[in-house]
Amino acid sequence: MRTVEELTAASDPAWPALETELLSNPHINILPVPAAAGRDSLYRLQVSTRSRLGALALHTGGLLIDGGWLRVLGGGGERGLPSLAEVNGLPGDEQAPAALVVGYDVLGGRFEVNGPDPATIGRPGEPGDVCYFGPDTLEWESLGAGHGAWLSWIAEGGTGQFYESLRWPGWQEETRKLPLSHGMTVYPFLWSREAHQDLAGTTRRPAPMDELFSLQDEFAARFAAEPDTSAVHIRLV
Repeated sequence: MRTVEELTAASDPAWPALETELLSNPHINILPVPAAAGRDSLYRLQVSTRSRLGALALHTGGLLIDGGWLRVLGGGGERGLPSLAEVNGLPGDEQAPAALVVGYDVLGGRFEVNGPDPATIGRPGEPGDVCYFGPDTLEWESLGAGHGAWLSWIAEGGTGQFYESLRWPGWQEETRKLPLSHGMTVYPFLWSREAHQDLAGTTRRPAPMDELFSLQDEFAARFAAEPDTSAVHIRLV
């Protein structure tokens, strides 16, 4: 494994330009990262600071977009958002994960970067593409762009339109109250016909992010095994 000194020796680090992009959007909060935590995350990721992934790990504790609706992973730190290395279990015992988790939203939607062979884990898109697991569809979709372009899309305000129909009146206040360890369960479930017809009328409560992920994975596996289910898989756009 390369040392931190080797990983930070790049003559053209990505952070200065990335920081400028991120600061241009007032809805992005760059979380601080303790120096030791940033260096540890970079080392465990084994990517250089020429990459935007490495830049986030070394220089930020992560990003909060739209008051914490979307959490982009970085080096972790004091606010309770885990690091890229922690979430992805790096370094692994044998090999890198088949996909790299890079962020998730308050509803449990996940953003992951495809590994070298996405088809083996049933993912759409090409190697290196960012894919999104929708809590309203329980399916993965490729965004057709890599991690660096995904960050630019966020900085340009792309999340507003992307999440428009998954937000209800008062979502900002509900989101701001949540600790970063928690998201929000929605009932009837977001993939149901009832939620599709009346999102504002759903009931919402805080829940640990791990609980949200497990619940969605359970339903996704169940529906994949029972194609005749009455669940409504509709992307709310």
